[in-house]
Amino acid sequence: MQQFFDFPVIPSFSFDSFVSCEGNSAALKFALRIVDPSDSESLIYLYGPSGSGKTHLLRSIAGSKFPYLSLHEPVSPEHLVSTFCAADGLVVDDLQDMPDDPDLRRALWQLFNEFHTSGRIIAMAGAAPPRDLANLDDHLTSRLLWGLVARLDTSDDSSRSMIIKKVAEDHQIRIPDDVVDYVLATTSREVGALIAAFHQLYRFSMSEKRRITLPLAREVREKTLAGCSP
Repeated sequence: MQQFFDFPVIPSFSFDSFVSCEGNSAALKFALRIVDPSDSESLIYLYGPSGSGKTHLLRSIAGSKFPYLSLHEPVSPEHLVSTFCAADGLVVDDLQDMPDDPDLRRALWQLFNEFHTSGRIIAMAGAAPPRDLANLDDHLTSRLLWGLVARLDTSDDSSRSMIIKKVAEDHQIRIPDDVVDYVLATTSREVGALIAAFHQLYRFSMSEKRRITLPLAREVREKTLAGCSP
């Protein structure tokens, strides 16, 4: 029986909590190699659409050992350098958001070069392959291809189903298979939209103190299509 307690959801970024599927298994395998002391690989670049798991893997690599930094938020060259100056790992996310800032571009390339030369771990991610990223130093663009490179693709229904069940599990509930199938059939294939649809259903379930069922999912969708906020 579903319990109606609105527990705070605290994302668990670890390899154990990562939802592995056909579209991201290579990325997971490469990430595990990066943190394996017996493996000589120390450079990884991950790319794929929003919600595909890049951040989860980068944060898993960073763990409590290395700083993690996203370029999604404004970052100054000074902050970038101070964050990693004494670190043993360079973990930078959202390279697609790199601003057209010559000083920041130069600082990131210099850090990369220093870490690569010393054999320290480098883990980076973006929405596209290195050559399709704007505002990166040309040297960095080519060097990112020297290490392990993996694309994450969770657009197939099997992967999307696993993801929505994992999100439900993070909320400490189980979601019926017919509800999962309905959400998949009526939602964009973009993972971020899929997760948002589940959160909308979950919030309505909590506010109405009703179990998540197929009729409830249909009711939420009808309200949304009618322009009402469920």
